[in-house]
Amino acid sequence: MLTATHIGILLATGAGAGFASALLGVGGGLIMVPASYWLILAMGISPDIAPLIAFGTSLLVILPTAISGTWRHNKKKAVHWKTALVLGPCALVGGVVGATLAAHLPGEILEKGFGGLVLAIALWMGLGIIPRLRRGAEELRENRGLVAACGFPIGMVSGLTGLGGGALIVPMLVLALNFPMHIAIGTSVASIIFASLGGIVGYIVNGLGVPELLPYSLGYINLPIWLCLAATSIPLAQLGAQAAHALPAKPLRYIFIAFMVYAGLKMIGVFKLGTGL
Repeated sequence: MLTATHIGILLATGAGAGFASALLGVGGGLIMVPASYWLILAMGISPDIAPLIAFGTSLLVILPTAISGTWRHNKKKAVHWKTALVLGPCALVGGVVGATLAAHLPGEILEKGFGGLVLAIALWMGLGIIPRLRRGAEELRENRGLVAACGFPIGMVSGLTGLGGGALIVPMLVLALNFPMHIAIGTSVASIIFASLGGIVGYIVNGLGVPELLPYSLGYINLPIWLCLAATSIPLAQLGAQAAHALPAKPLRYIFIAFMVYAGLKMIGVFKLGTGL
């Protein structure tokens, strides 16, 4: 059962995830997954089940956030729907497959795989690739075959790790199709709706009837944890979007990178992973 301490940690995690997601342009799952995973371990859940709960619950938080973000981006005409409606459904199928695969992998592999991906994204951010992408070409190209081919594996990664997939979609659109950065972000957010939905379905179906889950779970998705994370993640994302234009993002970006490096190293086992938070 969730204690007052657990609820406080989840509310703070959701706030940080929502704020950082909008401010730094990265998925909130990078914060939600490790924090909720360690908390679930502290609640006595098996290390083989804990990452699945963290992944599935993270995706259910990402879904309404992505819907809200898509609405805002669409109002600014920053969603390329022809691309999103090809990429998204392919990512949805990949998300179901990725979540199903995750449900049959040992917890240790999921921990190390997630940790490795987080470290790779931290390196990508630390090398300054994101700022360079913002100076990309402005004339976009349409290539539905390439978009469809990329959508499935991106969805698989989303389902396997509980991340929305934006960290992979945005550079693909910018580098391969010359999307302007703001169109790439808007299109990515719209595509994440489908990718997260696929993972959600996979974690619900594969978790039905599994023993030793937390109370009030729908498959591998725990509804109380989801509610705590979403309660602060969604509104703080709006604040983060506003702050992005008022705060010096570069120092905050490197603070976030430092957290990602720590979380990634801990997930792959460089630091001893116990049940403490």
